[in-house]
Amino acid sequence: MTVTEETWNWRGGRIREVFLEAAGTVAELLAQPAVAAAWDKPSALRDFTVGGLAGHTAWQELALPELLGQPEPTEPLVSLREYYLNRVTWLDAGVDGAVNVRIRKGGEAKAADGHEVLVARVRDAVGQLKDGLPEVPALRPIRMGSWGDWSLELDDFLLTRLLEMVVHADDLACSVDLPTPDFPERVTAPVVDLLTRLAVRRHGTVNVIRGLARAERAPGSIAGL
Repeated sequence: MTVTEETWNWRGGRIREVFLEAAGTVAELLAQPAVAAAWDKPSALRDFTVGGLAGHTAWQELALPELLGQPEPTEPLVSLREYYLNRVTWLDAGVDGAVNVRIRKGGEAKAADGHEVLVARVRDAVGQLKDGLPEVPALRPIRMGSWGDWSLELDDFLLTRLLEMVVHADDLACSVDLPTPDFPERVTAPVVDLLTRLAVRRHGTVNVIRGLARAERAPGSIAGL
C-alpha cells in the first residue's frame, strides 16, 4: 500500500459540518455534572486530572475562533500527510516527552478557572464557529505558533481537531463513568480513516491488515497514537 497525498484528503464542506456536530456533542459532554464532580480527580490518561483532560479536549474548539481572527499566516503550507509523518513531535515522544508534558500542562491551565468557566467558554466558541466557520475559504491557512514555521489548510486542520475531539471524548467519558458519545458514522468515518493511516505509519501495512482481519496473527497492538 502506497500512502499518497490523495489517500489523506478529507477536504470539503463535510469536514466543517461534522466538526461542528462533534464540537456540539463534546460541549454537552464537558457540561455533564459527572465531569464537574470529578474535576480534580485522576483521569483515564496518566498524569491528567479530569479537569486537565477536559481543558485539553476543549482546546480543539477554543483555539479556532482566535486563530481565524488573526491575519492570514504567510508561512508555507504543509499537507496533512506531511504534518503527521514529519511535523508532529508528540506522536513519538512518549508520555514523559517534553512536548507531551507541555500538552498536559496546557490542559490543566485551561481548567484552572473551574468547570463552569470552561463550559461557558466552549459554548461561546461553538456558537461563534457555527456562525462563521461555513463562510471561511477552504484554503485559508491556519498556523499554531508553537508548532513551527508552517501552516495547514483550514480543512486539514479541522480533521486533526476532529480526531482529537473524538478520541478524547472517549477518554473523558471513561474517566467519569459516562457512556462514550455515540458519534454518527459521518463523524467517525474520517477519524477511523485517519487513525488507520497513523497505525500504518507506526506498525506497517501488514501488521495493520492482520490486526483488522486476522486475530490469529494479529500483533499485540495496532494503535496509531
